[in-house]
Amino acid sequence: MGRRKIKRGAGKTALQEKDFRLAEEIDYIQSRAAEHDGRLVTVGPLVLFSTQTGDAWLLDPADHLAARVARDGDPEELYFEETDSSFAIGWKGNYQIDGDAFVFIDRDTARVTTILGYPTRRLAQLG
Repeated sequence: MGRRKIKRGAGKTALQEKDFRLAEEIDYIQSRAAEHDGRLVTVGPLVLFSTQTGDAWLLDPADHLAARVARDGDPEELYFEETDSSFAIGWKGNYQIDGDAFVFIDRDTARVTTILGYPTRRLAQLG
């Protein structure tokens, strides 16, 4: 199995896959959100991003799954399990990109939330 790199935005720190820990990447993106620092991190098939408004999300672009991990700089809880070889995520809903709009559909309530100001162009390129 070949090694995959993990790339972080702004300066792009590359990590080898064996060094990847989902918990650490979530903590990292939550800390960026707390600082209101916009970042985008790709980790294998997953994308994490934070915004200057203090929001942060974990996405699976292939299946359009999403979970908010910070709101207004405050971390939000996310269920996930992680072992040395795999992880499972409790996705909170689905997302789609509609031009400049990030649209989130909550899995439990079916509530649709449309958010402007996210890096939708970059996110659309990853999907």
